[in-house]
Amino acid sequence: MYLDHAKISATHSETEPDRLERLYRVYGYAIAMSDVDGNAECIVKLAKLHDHKGTLMAIWHVAPTEREKSYFLKAWKSKVGDESTHVEHALMLQDDGVVEAVLS
Repeated sequence: MYLDHAKISATHSETEPDRLERLYRVYGYAIAMSDVDGNAECIVKLAKLHDHKGTLMAIWHVAPTEREKSYFLKAWKSKVGDESTHVEHALMLQDDGVVEAVLS
């Protein structure tokens, strides 16, 4: 069992807890797609998911492939997500949470 899952957060989650629930669904959807693809590395590469006012921010320890980016886009566009294409990817400089560069 994998226990080091990505951190999940959302802007205004204190007053809108449904934002966190949505992110957990999106996370599950995206990781399930990676499992179907036989991609065991995706779950390890992802550091954080954050909902910033309707934009999904995927923060990675290691740069994602285009296929890995597509998992999160599909999940965010779905009924369990925001039903939008507002997804951005970024790399972490270190595990202390500093974002190095926005990828998309």
